[in-house]
Amino acid sequence: MSNQQETKVVAIMSMSLDGFVADSNHGVGEVFDWYFASGDVEIQTGGADNMTFRVSQQSADYIRDRTFELGAVLTGRKTFEVAHGWGGTHAWGPAFVVTHKVPAGWPRPNSNVNFITNGLETAVKQAKIAAEGKNVAVHGADIIQQLMNAGLLDEIQVDIAAVILGSGVRLFEHLQGTPMFLGNPTTIQGVGVTHLRYPVVKK
Repeated sequence: MSNQQETKVVAIMSMSLDGFVADSNHGVGEVFDWYFASGDVEIQTGGADNMTFRVSQQSADYIRDRTFELGAVLTGRKTFEVAHGWGGTHAWGPAFVVTHKVPAGWPRPNSNVNFITNGLETAVKQAKIAAEGKNVAVHGADIIQQLMNAGLLDEIQVDIAAVILGSGVRLFEHLQGTPMFLGNPTTIQGVGVTHLRYPVVKK
């Protein structure tokens, strides 16, 4: 079996209990607070835009296991801009940004951020190859929705933060062909967050 067949495309997002991944101004502070104030275990994210997470032992084990499984990341243009290009080097491996036009000043020398302008399926194929047998993480509500509609998503990992936003950017919106059925979840209880993993049932 080839690496491309083994590699899973996995949505990874932190979300409020009522289904929002960002507030109305695309701010993510409320759903990401648990990364920085839910425990005493420190995790360095790595990459050019290195951060220090402070989480519970349960969340730390979960994050380490998840990160070990990842070999590349796939995102949309909005996520790339909000993250300021991850400083040019994404910690999870080569990053593939689906966009209509490469932004000014990119690509940069010694950067692992790549831009795909000829479609979602091409981006998925290139990210799978770059992942070298590991999984491809997907960040961003819009790109996740596109992958779900195209039948290209294999797993959903959501970190449910202990907050209700009431409005903002929904993760599961603009979906076609619903209901979509998921397999049995695995659940890990952290502090201020619940980690859920669902396999996507392919039709």
